Amino acid sequence: MAVRTTGGPGAHDVLLLGAGKIGRAIAKLLADTGDYRVLVGDIDDSALARLRGIERVATQRLDVASHDALVAAMAGKRLVISACSFAVNPGIARAALAAGISYFDLTEDVATTRAVLGVSQQARPGQVFMPQCGLAPGFIAIAGHELTKGFDRLDEVRLRVGALPQFPTNEFKYNLTWSTDGLINEYCNPCEVIHDGARIDVLPLEGLEHFSLDGVDYEAFNTSGGLGTLWETLAGKVRNLDYKTVRYRGHRDLVAFLVNELRLSSRRDILKDILEHAVPVTFQDVVLVFCTVTGWKNGYLHQVTDARKIYHAQLFGESWSAIQITTASGICAVVDLFLHGGTPTQGFVRQEQVSLAAFLANRFGTNYHQHAHSVMSAGVP
Repeated sequence: MAVRTTGGPGAHDVLLLGAGKIGRAIAKLLADTGDYRVLVGDIDDSALARLRGIERVATQRLDVASHDALVAAMAGKRLVISACSFAVNPGIARAALAAGISYFDLTEDVATTRAVLGVSQQARPGQVFMPQCGLAPGFIAIAGHELTKGFDRLDEVRLRVGALPQFPTNEFKYNLTWSTDGLINEYCNPCEVIHDGARIDVLPLEGLEHFSLDGVDYEAFNTSGGLGTLWETLAGKVRNLDYKTVRYRGHRDLVAFLVNELRLSSRRDILKDILEHAVPVTFQDVVLVFCTVTGWKNGYLHQVTDARKIYHAQLFGESWSAIQITTASGICAVVDLFLHGGTPTQGFVRQEQVSLAAFLANRFGTNYHQHAHSVMSAGVP
């Protein structure tokens, strides 16, 4: 949990769009420090009602599809955080540009990130546009990039992340833990990788592999968006780079049946309805982060690994899922670092431009080890 500090006239005013599970977590983390005043905008009155009465948090019914309404709500704010669906983020970024404030989001959607990059080309001094600020993309790029340092020549970078139920009980071996739209996006969209030094697109749900960690068997397979911009940063520097989602064994085959055999990748509204009415939500989850980098140093081939499991916990007197903790803490940490000089100060900012040490030392980033178990990390020899 973020450490409470004394608030006052110098508190940062931010606009937070989206009052869902992740949005509420972001609002509570920021407001609890005393250093932030948060205005939460959403079109759903019932979602906003869950935040009323929290000190330093105000709410406003706001339609993010309205450019003029967004610009008006941004007046006097230092920055805007989007915890909305990726589809509306380009419009929010354009409104942020017009209002002259910085922009942060959680998107995993590749096309959305490209649109934000385009908007960022017109950024003013002191104005940044930083998408993909959650877990994956987000923290995974920060951690993976840190491991690449110290090698004379990189060979492979493998990034694996899973948000899993701690107690799987159904055939799917999965429970919904975050955005269903985002989940479907990952399962259905092309995946960017670097293979033999060339950037290519590979199919989602392919590249199946198995591994064990702490005596538990897992599978991992290609999903879209998790690399963020890391493939661009490491282009020409690594032979192989990929990102895969981690699940318990057997999950991928059932998803492939829905997405490919029943062709629900092209009927995503039906797939969403099936998932949300048949797969329960859980707050008893665990986030697995597993990064491995192989490369050459002093004439020898070395491997370095960082693995961590972050569990659900009690925060502010309520149950928080691990995906809430990691996603909300991820974006709060980079916002905090930006405001304290820990990131570039103009234009488009990539996750891998953030120092892992600075992230983990940040009052929000500490949640990545404060609620972690079975942590294993190794430095390059």
